[in-house]
Amino acid sequence: MFSKTLNTHHSKMVVMSIWQGEKGRKKTGGLISLMRKKRLAELGSIPVMTRIGAEKKKSQRTKGGSFKTKTFSTEFANVLDRKTKQTKRVKILDVVSNPANSDFVRMKIITKGVVIKTELGNARVLSRASQHGSVNAVLV
Repeated sequence: MFSKTLNTHHSKMVVMSIWQGEKGRKKTGGLISLMRKKRLAELGSIPVMTRIGAEKKKSQRTKGGSFKTKTFSTEFANVLDRKTKQTKRVKILDVVSNPANSDFVRMKIITKGVVIKTELGNARVLSRASQHGSVNAVLV
């Protein structure tokens, strides 16, 4: 349907598009006859895996004219200390644990719910860094 061409260092690579429409199967596994073709509005995007590193962001227009700021890599997090009710921008040192996927700890990928090690101590990420454009966390 819709595919993207990526220019890599050595060759051109065609990436299949991500479609988020009805797949033609029920939850039980039975077939459903689809009532229409694929639509552009049902098109998805490749997931962004936010890593620890130099700031790298990209703004993308979404349906309805809104914008998402995709963060590919970040060095800093906005950490809230609940006792003093102060928010500070501190450096992210490491990824401690990730309930979404244990492999993300080794790869140092930041998702919502991950526990990161910062200059103030361990903090749990509350924002979706790959879509919100920043990492917001609370001290644990």
